[in-house]
Amino acid sequence: MPLNRRKFLKKSAVTGAGVALAGAAAAPAQAAEKKRPGRPAKRYALTVMGTTDLHGHVFNWDYFKDAEYADAAGNAMGLARVSTLVNKIRQEKGRRNTLLLDAGDTIQGTPLTYYFAKVDPITAKHGPVHPMAQAMNAIGYDAAALGNHEFNYGIETLRKFEDQCHFPLLGANALDAKTQKPAFPPYFIKKFQVPGAPPVKVAVLGLTNPGIAIWDKAYVQGKLTFPGLEEQAAKWVPKLRSMGADVVIVSAHSGSSGTSSYGDQLPYVENSAALVAQQVPGIDAILVGHAHVEIPELKVTNKATGKTVVLSEPLCYAERLSVFDFNLVFEKGRWTVESVAASLRDARTVADDPKITRLLKDEHALVVEYVNQVVGTAKATLTTVDARYKDAPIIDLITKVQEDVVKAALAGTAYASLPVIAQASPFSRTSEIPAGEVTIRDLSGLYVYDNTLVAKLLTGAQVRAYLEYSAEYFVQTAADAVVDTEKLTNANGRPDYNYDYVSGFSYDIDIAQAAGSRIKNLTYNGAALDDAQQFVLAVNNYRANGGGAFPHVAAATEVWSESTEIRTRIAEWVTAKGVLDPADFASVDWKLTRNGTPVF
Repeated sequence: MPLNRRKFLKKSAVTGAGVALAGAAAAPAQAAEKKRPGRPAKRYALTVMGTTDLHGHVFNWDYFKDAEYADAAGNAMGLARVSTLVNKIRQEKGRRNTLLLDAGDTIQGTPLTYYFAKVDPITAKHGPVHPMAQAMNAIGYDAAALGNHEFNYGIETLRKFEDQCHFPLLGANALDAKTQKPAFPPYFIKKFQVPGAPPVKVAVLGLTNPGIAIWDKAYVQGKLTFPGLEEQAAKWVPKLRSMGADVVIVSAHSGSSGTSSYGDQLPYVENSAALVAQQVPGIDAILVGHAHVEIPELKVTNKATGKTVVLSEPLCYAERLSVFDFNLVFEKGRWTVESVAASLRDARTVADDPKITRLLKDEHALVVEYVNQVVGTAKATLTTVDARYKDAPIIDLITKVQEDVVKAALAGTAYASLPVIAQASPFSRTSEIPAGEVTIRDLSGLYVYDNTLVAKLLTGAQVRAYLEYSAEYFVQTAADAVVDTEKLTNANGRPDYNYDYVSGFSYDIDIAQAAGSRIKNLTYNGAALDDAQQFVLAVNNYRANGGGAFPHVAAATEVWSESTEIRTRIAEWVTAKGVLDPADFASVDWKLTRNGTPVF
């Protein structure tokens, strides 16, 4: 399917690739009102609601545990809960005075989304309607920004999802690689009627994440480009104002920290929402996404105008709903934003909307049945509970599967004689494969991301640097200090998924040493590692494309890749074996030390 669909081109021919709905044609501002003495100015209150990083969560259900979702904080999640929150606000404010937006990462993240992308795909002839499209259509979303995970299943799946949505997917900085024109609608405009005054014209600009060019390179290279959010906002916001927008809101799949996980691989900032607010005049509010953090309200001063821009980021998985309350006044023939305040609503305070429950109960039941299929038997319980700081057999299972897949793929090639090593991360702290029957659910809970496998060439010296970088995950801990496992990891905010094991080697990580000097006694096949030796690294596509900014891997020669998810490969491996025996894959290859003494 072409990147610029015919209907989009027709719609965008005059407006410059925007989308205009709900009577959004521009009307000239009326002449300045002749006010009678003492007559108050016209005012209007607008409420804009927003979600982000839904990641396929329709219900308050954990498919990996086959139970109601529960976390330590007592949160609840899912669009069914959000629907209830939205209904309440619409009842309070009047539906005609509200707008509902999303900031991206919708169609990836749970077995529900995987099932309708791969098992019963929406792209099949007479295929199903995506559950997220069904839910969001029923709730009545007005627009959504594209997230980076929208591209995980390829452009065809994304375009089909787009067709199924009754609202536009916005991406002003998702450009056709050949024409450099927007491949998706950049903006959405809606008019709100005000009795006795001109309508209030609200524009929503959608911005996505530049990191897509790295993380989903296999799907987008040569087809789409993703320039920076600041430069594209600077291009589009003045256009929206010139079209008569009284209010400009940005829905940005980009965090507010000003940092990037991919280092300097791209000249664009990954988490640039606050920079957009600071640098681009004419924005009133930004719905923030991507970072999976909770920001009720963040006020940023625009450098050029001195005006305050209000940002809000609701917690991911539909656990929170951001609410922006705008107060506008009509003076001198135009509407002006007098104030903006942002706050959050909490999904745990309400029950599921029965309308959403009824709508998607069959799809939910299908996926529950799918994930509970038995594919093998485990001889022992495997868990990730201490996998962050101890070499755990459950992570060795991932590296073993990856090694086997890559070795088989390279058989008969010029690289067949090279040793294959593999990386894996402790994604979850609660994954468990119980002794006894093993289900797809158990294995999916071990590998929660839809990553695929890539093979890259690295030297021994590059592997050493890779391990040193990985070891920065640990907090420097003096030899005589008490070890608190809750404070031992995640140094400088590094997430668990950016700490890697690498199989095939034996090594110590000396956490008493400064970062960069921690890898000790690094050996391969019982001998000190030869820095010149070549290895094939079996690595997930996120890391292979630069995710986490690990050294050397992104620039390394790629010798093989595939589009089958690693979690599927794990299920195939276990199914073929029938029996999951740690003796087939587990080994203690690394340990934490302090000045040579083991920590555990």
